[in-house]
Amino acid sequence: MNRVLNFSSGPASLPEAVLRQAASEMLDWQGSGMSVMEMSHRGPEFTHILAQTQSLLKSLLAIPDNYCVLLLQGGAIAENAIVPMNLIGTTGQADYVVSGNWSDKSMQEAARYGRVHLAASSEAQGFTCMPELASWQLSEKAAYVHFCSNETIGGVECHWTPSTGDVPLVADMSSNIMSRPLDVSRYGLIYAGAQKNMGPSGVTLVIVRRDLMGHALASTPSAFNYQLQADNESMYNTPPTYAIYIMGLVLQHIHDEGGLPAMAERNLAKSQLLYDYLDHSRFFSNRVRPADRSRMNVTFYLRDEALNTAFLEAAQSQGMVQLRGHRIAGGMRASIYNAMPISAVQKLRDFMFAFEKNHA
Repeated sequence: MNRVLNFSSGPASLPEAVLRQAASEMLDWQGSGMSVMEMSHRGPEFTHILAQTQSLLKSLLAIPDNYCVLLLQGGAIAENAIVPMNLIGTTGQADYVVSGNWSDKSMQEAARYGRVHLAASSEAQGFTCMPELASWQLSEKAAYVHFCSNETIGGVECHWTPSTGDVPLVADMSSNIMSRPLDVSRYGLIYAGAQKNMGPSGVTLVIVRRDLMGHALASTPSAFNYQLQADNESMYNTPPTYAIYIMGLVLQHIHDEGGLPAMAERNLAKSQLLYDYLDHSRFFSNRVRPADRSRMNVTFYLRDEALNTAFLEAAQSQGMVQLRGHRIAGGMRASIYNAMPISAVQKLRDFMFAFEKNHA
């Protein structure tokens, strides 16, 4: 069996060891005589899986006791609405920092549920950097301040934790959570779709400080009410059981591989490998301010974009797929999440070098 090197931005590569374990347990999970897909979410088998997954999340991220861990459905797109439904009602207003397409979508969605204030934006810079903290114009009565810690389309990542005083900080961490250690106590709420570093699509992680729950708008659907979901251990409605199971396997794999410090070291090495090449190339370029370059999504452009198709076809012929950039940004994008081994990144770098030599 020949597996490709999948540089997709998500759903993304999963650890091969996880896929093999899931395959071996597909028909019979640990002697239960049934697949996880077939289990009652309220049966002892799945409640064990859920508890173990939540325990691994709390351990790996060192989540304090005054935070609640929810495993929900809908992805980050749904959370763009669910966050304001639950938080904006305390003051009726929220601040948003826009550093790319995803944070802009978050702000536009929140405007349906209250007043939104654009606290900072890097649109004038073509979304090639994070807005400097000194430029953030925070409002006095914001219920929270929202930002996206990694913009997958532009390849921009925030490598520092914003300081927002007494106003809760809310972060969309869909594409870089579990890639490095994190001080959860600096945040009021963190949300993330699993399909980058934590598992398959279908399950969404929400980490919310307990004192921020219980303020949902009256129009909030019951299944979207954080307090109600917390009271029911994420099982007010049927949770995405199989996705949670795979998430648990991925988290155990991260733990066994050295935890988040090890992930951070590997991800830094992988991204530096590509950025060092790009910085010395006359054929390829990266447009992101170096201090804000993503370790998860490396975007790059051919100087002669007429060669884009030839580049992608040649890469695919060597087993490297999903390198085309997002349609909004164009160019190329190599997403190198936790499961992408450094050997794959080295192969991509060597291929780029050879392509440049043959076409320069």
